[in-house]
Amino acid sequence: MPQLTALDAQFLNIETATNVANIAGLAILDGELDRADLQALLGRRLPYVPALRRRLAPVPFGLDHPYWAQEDDLDLDYHVREIGLPRPGDDRQLAEQVSRLHARRLDRSRPLWEIYLVHNLSGGRTGLYTKIHHAAVDGIGGADVLAALLDTTPEPPTGREDPPPGMGETPGRDEPPPGQAEMVARGLARLAANPARAVRFVAEAVPHLDEIPVVSWLPGARPLSGLARRLAGAGGVPGLPALPAPRTPFSGPVSQHRRFAYVSLPLEEVKAVRKAFGVTVNDVVMAVCAGALRGWLAGHGGVPDGPLVAGVPFSLREAGVQEAGNQVTIMIAPLATHVADPVERLHEVRGAMRLIKDRSALAPARWLREFSASMPAALMGLAARSAFALVGETAPPINVIISNVPGPQLPLYVCGNLLLTHYPVSVITDVSGGVNITAFSYNGSLDIGVVTDRTMVPDAWELAAHLRAALDDLLDAESSLPH
Repeated sequence: MPQLTALDAQFLNIETATNVANIAGLAILDGELDRADLQALLGRRLPYVPALRRRLAPVPFGLDHPYWAQEDDLDLDYHVREIGLPRPGDDRQLAEQVSRLHARRLDRSRPLWEIYLVHNLSGGRTGLYTKIHHAAVDGIGGADVLAALLDTTPEPPTGREDPPPGMGETPGRDEPPPGQAEMVARGLARLAANPARAVRFVAEAVPHLDEIPVVSWLPGARPLSGLARRLAGAGGVPGLPALPAPRTPFSGPVSQHRRFAYVSLPLEEVKAVRKAFGVTVNDVVMAVCAGALRGWLAGHGGVPDGPLVAGVPFSLREAGVQEAGNQVTIMIAPLATHVADPVERLHEVRGAMRLIKDRSALAPARWLREFSASMPAALMGLAARSAFALVGETAPPINVIISNVPGPQLPLYVCGNLLLTHYPVSVITDVSGGVNITAFSYNGSLDIGVVTDRTMVPDAWELAAHLRAALDDLLDAESSLPH
C-alpha cells in the first residue's frame, strides 16, 4: 500500500494558482506520430511504470499524507491528447503552446499525468509533451517515465510481454490502500508521534544549519553548525559560505503565466571546454548558465555586484535502487555572474560545485526530506503555502534553479519515429524565483529547457540565446590556448 512520503506530499501542498508543481519534457520526433499508435504503446508499457497507474487516495480530514491507489481502468483517451499548430508550426509556436499547457494544474482525481501530441511542426516533425506531477516522481523518476516510451530500434517490440529497454520484470500489483477508518487511526498515531520526530529533527539538523536556506542567515547559525559537526567527529566536512541572494528582476512571487524556450548545444563543444580547462561537464553547464544570466541581466537592470545564488537539485537515490517518489534534495551554490571573464567565471563555478559535492559526499544533505517528515501532516498544507508566500515576498533564498541530467548517448525511437531532441520543462515557484534552466544530454546534444515567469522574463528565447553565446565565449577562450 504505497503512501506518499512527507516530501512527496510537500509538492502537493505548495501548489496554488501560481505555484504549480508539474515537471515535464518536450520531445521532438522526426516524422508523424499517430495518437492510436501511441496509446497502443502505452497500453503495453503501463505495467512497467507504476507512477502512471496510480491516483491519490486522500486521508479523511487531511490527518496523514495521501496514499496511492492503483487505477485499473485507465482512460487513455483522457490522458493522451493531441493538438495542432497553424501550419507551418515553428519552434516559437510550439514553445508558446507548451507554456500554456505547463501552467495548468493536473486533475487530482485522476492519475497525475498527461501527454500531448503536437502536430503540424515544420519539417514533418511531431512534438510530444509529457507532464507528470512532482509528487509522483522526481527528475530521475521522470526520466524513467519517458524511457517507458522509448525503443533502441525503429521497430518496437509488439508483444505485451516485452519490457521497455533497460527495464526488468513487470512490477507487482500495488496492494490497495487501507480503509478510511484505518487511515484515520494511522494518521492519529503519526500525529501523536510528531512532537518526538520534530525534536529529533532539530537535534539532527544542527550540524546542517549552514545548508538550510534562510535559516543559515540567522545570527550564530553557521558557527553553531560548525561546532556541532566538530563535536560529532565530522570536522573534515567543509563549511558552506553565506549566500544572501541579491534582488534581480526575476526574484519574488511568480504569476500564473509561464514562458518556455529551448536550445540545443553540441555536447562535443561542451566536452572540448571541459578538457581544455580541466573541469567537469557539469561545471561547464553551470558556467554557461552563469554567463547567460549575466548577459541577460546586463540588458535588464544591470548585473549585481555579488554572485547570484543557484539552487542545484541533487539525487539521493542509491545506485540500482528504483524506489518510487522523490529521492532528491537541493543544495545552494554561488553562481559567478559578477565575474566578467568567462574562464575566471568557469573556475569560480568549478570551486563552488566542488565544495558542495565534497560536502554532500561527506555528509549527505537530507535536511529537506527530514524536515518534511518532522511536520504534522494535518498542518503541512497551510504551513507550506504560508511559508512559500512569506519567504517569496520577503527573503527569497535563491535566484534560479539549475539542473543537469545526464541522458543516453544513442539514438532512440517512439513508435518508430526518431527522437531528435528532448527538452526538460521544469518548475518555478515564489521561493526559487522566475527562472529555471534544466539541461538533458542525449545522443551528442545538450538539450536545455528554459522556463520563466512571463511578467519577470517576458522573452525566454532571449535568455536561451545567451546560453549559446556563453558557450561561444568559452570556446573562443579554448581556441586561444596553445595546443
